[in-house]
Amino acid sequence: MSIKAFTRPFTQQEPINQEAIDAATKVLKSGRLHRYNTIENELSEAALLEEEYATYQQSKYCLACASGGYAMSVALKAAGLKLGESVLTNTFTLAPVPGAISNAGGNPIFVEITKDLILDLEDLSKKAEESGARFLLISHMRGHLVDMDQLMKIVNENNLILIEDCAHTMGAQWKDQRSGNFGLAGCFSTQTYKHLNSGEGGLLTSNDEEFMARAIIYSGSYMLYERHGAAPSSKVFEDIRLETPNYSGRMDNLRASILRPQLKNLEKNITRWNQRYQAVETALKEIKGIEVPLRFKEERYVGSSIQFRIPSITATEAELFIKKNKELGVELKWFGNDDPSGFTSNHKSWKYVGRQQLNNSDEILSSLFDLRLPLTFSIDDCIHLSKIIIECSSQFIKH
Repeated sequence: MSIKAFTRPFTQQEPINQEAIDAATKVLKSGRLHRYNTIENELSEAALLEEEYATYQQSKYCLACASGGYAMSVALKAAGLKLGESVLTNTFTLAPVPGAISNAGGNPIFVEITKDLILDLEDLSKKAEESGARFLLISHMRGHLVDMDQLMKIVNENNLILIEDCAHTMGAQWKDQRSGNFGLAGCFSTQTYKHLNSGEGGLLTSNDEEFMARAIIYSGSYMLYERHGAAPSSKVFEDIRLETPNYSGRMDNLRASILRPQLKNLEKNITRWNQRYQAVETALKEIKGIEVPLRFKEERYVGSSIQFRIPSITATEAELFIKKNKELGVELKWFGNDDPSGFTSNHKSWKYVGRQQLNNSDEILSSLFDLRLPLTFSIDDCIHLSKIIIECSSQFIKH
């Protein structure tokens, strides 16, 4: 069967809309790019973004950060992580998650995953008890939510401090509760390939006033914390401001100005992403030998990427499968490669973390492939690239 090559780039995002361009131009013309550079009675763009995102997220407090990785690292510090303490986290994640733990002084302990790419809750219970860890930094990797009701039972039974990495679940929900609102804090990314695009950036949300006050001081507020948007009252800062180090990491006004207009379109874009996801999911599910992760009916996901497994594929075959897809214009990532490539890596390449036995996860990752679904793709594009994947997979599926 001859199939036409796919020609659209997988890293091309939609252009920044005109309202955001105008807002950014206004900031540039003012010269007031720094997060605290305001005139009298003016709220900065960073502060306005914090207020607006807190409202969207349905949380009391929000801190706009320089990156999603910074948001995770400062969250752990503000939550009281001590040097050398253990932090439970997913085996299936990207390098900034164990990196944030390490940067905050912690020691990552990886929890096994299931075939549906979520935490293995039985392994979580076991490792929480065995390690005595106080912290769980759960990565909702590639937008897959675990059963949050069962997770919270384990969190409460083990007195874990839960911090959520929501880089891929901005806008997602479990039942009627937003991802990021289950634990002490939610950490979000606005890096180019996420659900809002400022090139690089992050958001940290919480309902805990003392936690957020520490995070704000950590972020480099000096004594200007009253200029933040969705922040605790000044009284909360009285002691914290003198006890907490300053690590400059709050977002600047330029990036905040680009994000605020995009937030208005997030709900519409979630619908668009899910239409593209469902087009690919439907096609792949029809093929015996290709497995697409199952989703809970209680989960409202954001399908900005899709994952699938070919359980019968070998490592050599996986590399050939990637090559064949690339020749036809489809850029797949493979999580079974122990040698990092681009943005993709697995726990075996994170040498700063002690080697851990994760046999179940390794087996799952060995046959796991990943595909971006940018909004620059049409539904027809998604059907086209699905046909290419199916065609290329045929020789590697063993019945």
